[in-house]
Amino acid sequence: MTVLDSRPDVPGDPHGRMMTPMEGPEALISEAGVSMAPVEDLGAGRGPFWLDDWLRANATDLLAWRRHIHAHPELSRHEFATTELVVTLLRTVGLKPWVLPGGTGVVCDIGSGEKCVALRADMDALPLTEATGLPYASTTEGAAHMCGHDAHTAILLGAARALAGAPELPGRVRLIFQPAEEVMPGGALDMIAAGALDGVERIYGLHVDPRLEVGSVGMRVGALTSAADLIELRLTSPGGHTSRPHLTADLVHALGTVITSLPAVLSRRVDPRSGTVLVWGAVHAGQAANAVPQDGVLRGTLRTADHEVWTSLEPLVASSVESLLAPTGVGFSLDYRRGVPPVVSDPDSTALMRAGVEAALGEGAVAGTEQSSGGEDFGWYLEHVQGAFARLGVWSGPPEPQSDIHRPTFVLDERALLCGVRTLVHTALTALA
Repeated sequence: MTVLDSRPDVPGDPHGRMMTPMEGPEALISEAGVSMAPVEDLGAGRGPFWLDDWLRANATDLLAWRRHIHAHPELSRHEFATTELVVTLLRTVGLKPWVLPGGTGVVCDIGSGEKCVALRADMDALPLTEATGLPYASTTEGAAHMCGHDAHTAILLGAARALAGAPELPGRVRLIFQPAEEVMPGGALDMIAAGALDGVERIYGLHVDPRLEVGSVGMRVGALTSAADLIELRLTSPGGHTSRPHLTADLVHALGTVITSLPAVLSRRVDPRSGTVLVWGAVHAGQAANAVPQDGVLRGTLRTADHEVWTSLEPLVASSVESLLAPTGVGFSLDYRRGVPPVVSDPDSTALMRAGVEAALGEGAVAGTEQSSGGEDFGWYLEHVQGAFARLGVWSGPPEPQSDIHRPTFVLDERALLCGVRTLVHTALTALA
């Protein structure tokens, strides 16, 4: 066991859920190791034997890694300690990881042979303040793992160490521990530029989903997430008195025109089946009620589920803004930042992952799932190689409430960590077979 910080940890029930101090023994991450309540393995006995053995012997370590990362979150492109932890835990089982030039992000191969399948996890936290009250809550002000990336990293670490102990593998498994998923441009582009996909035939990933019950994995062929672009529009005017708008360019009126009309224009210029939606998130202009301001800014996100539509949106937005503002006399500059492409799982890769999930957790584990309007930079990998992305259930089920990601109160059922390890291991074995 790698030495982690000595600190009181959470007591847990057999499912890894939080209990009050009176209901269970205190657990401790310390130099001596890990002591905490056992977590139920929902896939126990499904094999292979070496995976069952590894999880039986190391489940508490798996939880400890996740809780340590959770307590010490790092923001995008600053995941230095997390990177160091990953490298250390890989090296202790004889693997040879390498770190990206920027100092965050890890790539490591397991096995040998020409055929190579990649497994990816993201490592960064969100700029939020945690409000869960967990004993292992964030100790870093203004940063918290409220999107589950701590779980993603721990799951891939578990899969890596389990695979490293396999008697033999039918090919190579590439581990991709990615930084900076929560920002644009995302860390997937850094990984690709560094050669993380060189020689890879397929790539797979998981994301925690608090709408799915633990023990289930949500999958679908085709688009799972949407493209997400950022729009920033800056307007300029000579300014003036609101009693004489005819002698100037009414900047606030122009802002209102774009706010209401641009989404409507796009809805008539883009196929409605594409799920394209523009939503404004910020608008700033002026201070005095009787003064026409000289500048203003409008910011929003433009999302679409259709890859072909995504490639056409930037010029369409630019021409539409120009047409809308031309009669107003207001000047403008448009900063259109392309975000991430949709995550589109191909049929063959999805079928292989489905077989892996069924082998890992049983036929009833595969669940349907909706396409999300959220963005996920795993889509950049799928621009280069085939692959599939799935949602890992982390909800404890009734009567526990569902707690959405990106909220300061997000929590997950830690039984999902073992389910995730089994899913990634079986998916890799199935894809390599």
